[in-house]
Parts: sequence; C-alpha cells; structure tokens
Amino acid sequence: MKLSTRYNRVNILTSSIILVITGIIYYFFIHLILTNKLDKDLVVEENEIRQYTRTYQKLPLPASYLDQQVSYRELPADANNIREFSNTTYLNPIENEQEPGRSLVTTLRLKGQNIQVTITKSRVESEDLVRVILLITLGVTLILLVSLIIINRFVMSRLWMPFYNTLKRMKAFEVTKMESLNSDTTKIDEFIELNQSVNAMADRVKKDYRELKSFTDNASHEMMTPLTVINSKLDSLLQTEPFTAQQGTLLEDIYQATGRLSRLHQSLLLLAKIENNLITDAQEIDLKVLIESKVRQFHELFERDSLIVQTKLSNKTVNMSRYLADILLNNLFSNAVRHNQRGGKILIELTETTLIISNTGKDFSGKDRLFDRFSKSNESEGMGLGLAITKQVCNLYGYRINYQQINELHIFSVFFNPAS
Repeated sequence: MKLSTRYNRVNILTSSIILVITGIIYYFFIHLILTNKLDKDLVVEENEIRQYTRTYQKLPLPASYLDQQVSYRELPADANNIREFSNTTYLNPIENEQEPGRSLVTTLRLKGQNIQVTITKSRVESEDLVRVILLITLGVTLILLVSLIIINRFVMSRLWMPFYNTLKRMKAFEVTKMESLNSDTTKIDEFIELNQSVNAMADRVKKDYRELKSFTDNASHEMMTPLTVINSKLDSLLQTEPFTAQQGTLLEDIYQATGRLSRLHQSLLLLAKIENNLITDAQEIDLKVLIESKVRQFHELFERDSLIVQTKLSNKTVNMSRYLADILLNNLFSNAVRHNQRGGKILIELTETTLIISNTGKDFSGKDRLFDRFSKSNESEGMGLGLAITKQVCNLYGYRINYQQINELHIFSVFFNPAS
C-alpha cells in the first residue's frame, strides 16, 4: 500500500469519526438549548397565570391553541405541591392528531383550593428546527469529506511527485553508465534533503565502483603475468633432462595447482564482469542450434561415462551475449556430466518458456547453498563457481534458475519468463 493511500485512509477515517462525534454532540446541545427555551416560555406562562389569579382571584380561562394548551384540575386539600417539566404529546385541534409537546405541571392555591395547572407547548417547531440543523450538519460533513478526498487525491499526489520522480530515477540508476541523478526543483525541505542524500549516495557508489573496477583490472593484469610466467617456466622445465618419479610428482602437483589458480582467477574475473554488466554484446541467439552444437561438443564425455542423452528441443530465440550463453550451457552440461553416474541419463528439454536439464545422480547435502560461491560437494573436483556464474548470468538477463530433485533425478530449470 502506498504511503499516500495509507495517509488518505487514516485521514478520512479520523475526520469521519471526529465529524460524527461532534455532530452528535452538536445535535444534543441544540436539542438541549431549544428545550431550555421551551421551559422558559412555560415558566413565563406560569408566572402570567399566577399573576392573573393574584390580581383577579380567579383562574384564566382554559386555552387550546395550535401551539399551546392550558388546563386546570382541582386537587385534594392535603395534596403536595408539585412543579415538574416533561415531554408529552397533545391533541392538535386543527390537525386532529397527536403532536409532541413540552409540558409544565405545577400547583397554585386559590381561595383555599389546590389547583393543578398543566401548561403544554408544541415541540413541532423545535423538532423541525433540530431536524433542519441536523440535515445542514450532515450536508456540511459530507462536503468536508468529499473535499478531503479530492484534496488528498490531487493535491497530495502533486506534493509527492518529487519523491516518486526521485524513486523512479533511483530504480533506473545504473552504476556502469556513470550517469548523474538529476533532481527535480522543489521547495519542500524534506525532498530537498532526500535529493541531496540520494545524489551523495550515488556519487559514493560511482566512486567505489570506479575504484573496484580499477582494482579488478589491475589485479587481473598483475595476477595473470606471474601465472603466465610460472606456466611458461614449468613447460620449459618439463622439456629438460629426465626427472625422478618423486620430482615428476611434485612438478605435476605444481602444474595442476597453477592451472587451478588460473581458472579460479578467470572465473572470479568473469563473475565481476557479469555483476557489473560489463559484457554488453547482446544479440539474437537461436538457443536450439546452440544446444545441439553443445551436445556434439560433449559427445566424447557422454560416451566415456556411457551416458544416455535424450533431447526434446523447440525453437527458441533469446537476446543475450553469445559468450555468456555458451558459458551458461557449458556449466549446466558440465554439471550434468560431473555429478552423474556411469550408465546414467541426461534429459534436455527446451520450450518457449523454459530450458530444463536433468541428470541422474546420488543424493547430496547442501542443496540450499547450491548457487552460492565455492559451494560444492566433497566429491567434486571443481571450484564451486560454475553454478554461481550460471545464476549471475540468469540474473543479468532477468531469467530465473531453479533446482529440484525427484527421486534420483536432479533437475535444473531456467525460466526465461521470471513469473513462470
């Protein structure tokens, strides 16, 4: 969920809750104010009746108007005095229907007689006024919510535009191209600080990359020279006078060690080039033709171990470096031969979306670290870099490589569509 969406939801939810609560409180306060006003009107009417009885020593005539009614009732002499307000209903003489009202029931004494006076006023106008106020409040609340949604949707999107532009440039940033991250002009302090930090980070990354590339190039050159000299001297030494069996064994060990060191150096250098995207000679390659050529190249190795090779190839074209495609297939084929068993099988299947190379072989540990550098079984004579290089080649072109074991069959699958 995007930050702006999350903020909009929280903002609208909080605003809705606050507006509903304040609307309810506002409604009850208005209702209370109007009720108090009715009570004051009832008290005024009560005072007028008491003043009338004191002046004329008689009760005013009962009244039954549209919005007010006054009635009297004699009470026993020993009745207690009462004075209370209450909500009630009364009969509207014109509409001939019950309507809500507010009544005051009080007592007065006239010529030694206790009289109960009931004064009732209509609450219709008050209820209508409260209803109008409630509708206005709801309308204002709805307008505020719609305004908040519109503001958050358009204004907030524009406010966050520099952030998304910076994020887009960071995603497209490639250290090998040495491009600079151009920032949008903005007046928001946080985005200015973010752009400054991103530019500073990009500069440090480019500087570190230049230093690493320089070190890799220099190390490659400096390591290759003594290795070449050692191999040349060993070749010359082997062509001189005969050696004893012990000397020959030592020389053979030295020769194998230097060869292994040379291959290790080349593999690490290749990994560095792939990771830094320094091999850019991409072209359209017919993968089916390349696999068929690779099967012919490995034919002697297949016959040496009596391996049965089965192929099922469909036409497939990929856009990648021919050099890296050859390395990818070499590593997968070599792995299938090296970890197979005598008289075993190798199954090769190519479809529009997947390349699958399966081989028979015994179980082994370390499957979770299969594509890590220098990860290999105890019986392996390799350096543990072949599958790591294979995975880096797949990552470079957006492919996905997967391993699984079904019974004695070890299956490597390269998905050209990462979502597969």
